[in-house]
Amino acid sequence: MRKIFVLDTNVLLHDPNAIFTFDEHEVIIPAVVLEEIDSKKRNADEIGRNARTVSRLLDGLREQGHLHSGVPLGNGGRLKVELNHRSFLKVQEMFGEVSNDNRILAVALNYHIEEQSEAKEGEAASVVLVSKDVLVRIKADVLGLVTQDYLTDRTAGPGDLYSGYSTLKVHPSIIDEFYSFRSLPIKPLQLPYPLYPHEFVILKDEMGSTKSALLKVNTNATKLEPLFLSNESVWGMSARNAQQRMALELLLNDEIPLVTITGKAGTGKTLLALAAGLLKVEDEHKYKKLLIARPVVPMGKDIGYLPGEKDEKLRPWMQPIYDNLEFLFDTKKSGDIEKILMGLGSIQVEALTYIRGRSIPGQFIIIDEAQNLSRHEVKTIVSRVGEGSKIILMGDPEQIDHPYLDASSNGLTYLVEKFKQEGISGHITLEKGERSKLAQLAADLL
Repeated sequence: MRKIFVLDTNVLLHDPNAIFTFDEHEVIIPAVVLEEIDSKKRNADEIGRNARTVSRLLDGLREQGHLHSGVPLGNGGRLKVELNHRSFLKVQEMFGEVSNDNRILAVALNYHIEEQSEAKEGEAASVVLVSKDVLVRIKADVLGLVTQDYLTDRTAGPGDLYSGYSTLKVHPSIIDEFYSFRSLPIKPLQLPYPLYPHEFVILKDEMGSTKSALLKVNTNATKLEPLFLSNESVWGMSARNAQQRMALELLLNDEIPLVTITGKAGTGKTLLALAAGLLKVEDEHKYKKLLIARPVVPMGKDIGYLPGEKDEKLRPWMQPIYDNLEFLFDTKKSGDIEKILMGLGSIQVEALTYIRGRSIPGQFIIIDEAQNLSRHEVKTIVSRVGEGSKIILMGDPEQIDHPYLDASSNGLTYLVEKFKQEGISGHITLEKGERSKLAQLAADLL
């Protein structure tokens, strides 16, 4: 069935290549969308970059013909920029205000009415308004329009995201075999699903006894091996649950240059990563520097209107990092942590705004709040990692402040799913809060 997709501005600002993802169907860009994109093109952030990319794509398509008449997209589809598709009156009767959102709704509604009126002469096309704005989709539904979110770039829903570990119930003889040979081939287990490199496996006795074992998949995903580390203290921090022990195993393994950690607030993501980084940089001297960064949300946003120099402006954004460092260094007075960091010289706390364009070799890099990064931003950051560096990206996919990202389309989720089969990466999801009973209840109930 032929379809006509009318795109909202936020779809193109989220994914400039969205116009090429609707197969053989017709794609409509209302003129007001071009106006909104034009107003964003000078922004220094991700939205501005996407606005400029859309402008270049449309300019390239002009070589195919006049955009207002429609041009082929190369995949069987067709793109058209709609300058003034009939009247705004029908939407105005319902919502009154002449806003940009309502003008986009008017284009979709008038196309829908036009297709319905021509249905007697042939098959009517289904008109679909695509928007990432929930309220626009609600208003479209009120008008009787078919509407949907832009889902093409989603990787996995919150319930389907790779957790980094699995629990298997097996015959007790298999657990005994592991303890005897300190290794267990995966193929004879005949699992209904694949195990990925560096994935953790908890074996439990299917007969109901307390016999169990904690193992990990080797780099080639051919056998299960014992954990490299014992449950020892790392800069005064010890794992309080199985998932935290798995996280430390990944963080302290120098053969895994990319580690991703997800989990709710209070599960210990930042504290564990910082403790591992301090051990590797200050004690073992495996890396030259510990670089800790987090996005100034939204990434690239001007951090003006705060007094002082750059470091003073950044302090409110970086305070969660300093809180964890103060805990690890057991500081007693305000300002002590700055003196310690200045004295060490090997620990750098930065905003991601200042990382772009750098090449970072021989460093232990921690990226906090990575769920607020887009796929392009994650690619930009990870591709900056130089020889001999290790990078950790962590965050809570359920706590996103970016206007065009969600739990399924953010850069952290995208990275986890794309790298889960690679032998140079490892992932773990922390589930149990260890900050306090109150913090755990707040994360679960609120």
